[in-house]
Amino acid sequence: MSWVFLVLAGFEEVIATIAMKYVNGTKRKWPIAVMVIGFIFSFYCLSRAMTDLSAGIAYAVWTGIGTVGITLVSIIWFKEKLNKFQLLSLLFIMLGVAGLKFTS
Repeated sequence: MSWVFLVLAGFEEVIATIAMKYVNGTKRKWPIAVMVIGFIFSFYCLSRAMTDLSAGIAYAVWTGIGTVGITLVSIIWFKEKLNKFQLLSLLFIMLGVAGLKFTS
Protein backbone atom coordinates (compact mmCIF):
# COMPACT_ATOMS: atom_id res chain seq x y z
CA MET A 1 0.00 0.00 0.00
CA SER A 2 2.90 2.34 0.63
CA TRP A 3 3.84 2.26 -3.06
CA VAL A 4 0.30 3.28 -3.98
CA PHE A 5 0.58 6.27 -1.65
CA LEU A 6 3.97 7.08 -3.16
CA VAL A 7 2.66 7.05 -6.74
CA LEU A 8 -0.32 9.20 -5.69
CA ALA A 9 2.08 11.63 -4.02
CA GLY A 10 4.13 11.87 -7.21
CA PHE A 11 1.10 12.45 -9.44
CA GLU A 12 -0.28 15.07 -7.09
CA GLU A 13 3.09 16.82 -7.08
CA VAL A 14 2.86 17.04 -10.86
CA ILE A 15 -0.63 18.53 -10.71
CA ALA A 16 0.34 21.07 -8.04
CA THR A 17 3.50 22.10 -9.86
CA ILE A 18 1.69 22.59 -13.17
CA ALA A 19 -0.92 24.71 -11.33
CA MET A 20 1.98 26.83 -10.07
CA LYS A 21 2.72 27.79 -13.68
CA TYR A 22 -0.73 29.39 -13.92
CA VAL A 23 -0.43 31.51 -10.77
CA ASN A 24 -0.20 35.16 -11.79
CA GLY A 25 0.69 36.93 -8.56
CA THR A 26 -2.50 36.72 -6.54
CA LYS A 27 -4.88 37.59 -9.37
CA ARG A 28 -5.85 34.02 -10.21
CA LYS A 29 -7.31 32.13 -7.26
CA TRP A 30 -8.02 28.67 -8.69
CA PRO A 31 -4.38 27.81 -9.48
CA ILE A 32 -3.38 28.83 -5.95
CA ALA A 33 -6.09 26.58 -4.49
CA VAL A 34 -5.09 23.65 -6.72
CA MET A 35 -1.45 24.18 -5.84
CA VAL A 36 -1.98 24.37 -2.06
CA ILE A 37 -4.40 21.45 -1.90
CA GLY A 38 -2.19 19.45 -4.26
CA PHE A 39 0.97 19.91 -2.21
CA ILE A 40 -0.86 19.15 1.04
CA PHE A 41 -2.22 15.91 -0.43
CA SER A 42 1.18 15.09 -1.95
CA PHE A 43 3.02 15.55 1.36
CA TYR A 44 0.33 13.56 3.17
CA CYS A 45 0.70 10.64 0.75
CA LEU A 46 4.49 10.87 0.90
CA SER A 47 4.41 10.75 4.70
CA ARG A 48 2.10 7.71 4.58
CA ALA A 49 4.50 5.97 2.19
CA MET A 50 7.39 6.69 4.55
CA THR A 51 5.76 4.67 7.30
CA ASP A 52 6.84 1.48 5.48
CA LEU A 53 9.57 2.68 3.11
CA SER A 54 12.84 4.33 3.99
CA ALA A 55 12.88 8.09 3.67
CA GLY A 56 15.64 7.97 1.06
CA ILE A 57 13.84 5.52 -1.22
CA ALA A 58 10.47 7.26 -0.84
CA TYR A 59 11.89 10.71 -1.51
CA ALA A 60 13.93 9.55 -4.50
CA VAL A 61 10.89 7.87 -6.09
CA TRP A 62 8.64 10.86 -5.30
CA THR A 63 11.03 13.33 -6.91
CA GLY A 64 11.61 10.99 -9.85
CA ILE A 65 7.89 10.69 -10.56
CA GLY A 66 7.57 14.45 -10.24
CA THR A 67 10.52 15.18 -12.51
CA VAL A 68 9.48 12.83 -15.29
CA GLY A 69 5.79 13.67 -14.93
CA ILE A 70 6.26 17.43 -15.08
CA THR A 71 8.61 17.08 -18.03
CA LEU A 72 6.14 14.89 -19.95
CA VAL A 73 3.30 17.33 -19.27
CA SER A 74 5.53 20.18 -20.40
CA ILE A 75 6.34 18.37 -23.64
CA ILE A 76 2.71 17.48 -24.37
CA TRP A 77 0.84 20.49 -22.96
CA PHE A 78 3.31 23.36 -23.27
CA LYS A 79 5.03 22.07 -26.45
CA GLU A 80 8.49 22.26 -24.90
CA LYS A 81 11.29 20.62 -26.86
CA LEU A 82 13.98 18.39 -25.40
CA ASN A 83 17.17 17.30 -27.08
CA LYS A 84 18.37 13.69 -27.22
CA PHE A 85 20.65 14.06 -24.20
CA GLN A 86 17.78 15.42 -22.08
CA LEU A 87 15.51 12.56 -23.15
CA LEU A 88 18.27 10.06 -22.34
CA SER A 89 18.68 11.66 -18.92
CA LEU A 90 14.95 11.27 -18.26
CA LEU A 91 15.21 7.63 -19.26
CA PHE A 92 17.96 7.15 -16.66
CA ILE A 93 15.72 8.73 -14.01
CA MET A 94 12.90 6.35 -14.93
CA LEU A 95 15.29 3.38 -14.79
CA GLY A 96 16.51 4.55 -11.39
CA VAL A 97 12.98 4.81 -10.02
CA ALA A 98 12.11 1.36 -11.41
CA GLY A 99 15.29 -0.03 -9.87
CA LEU A 100 14.37 1.38 -6.48
CA LYS A 101 10.92 -0.20 -6.71
CA PHE A 102 12.11 -3.65 -7.73
CA THR A 103 14.99 -3.85 -5.28
CA SER A 104 13.11 -2.81 -2.16
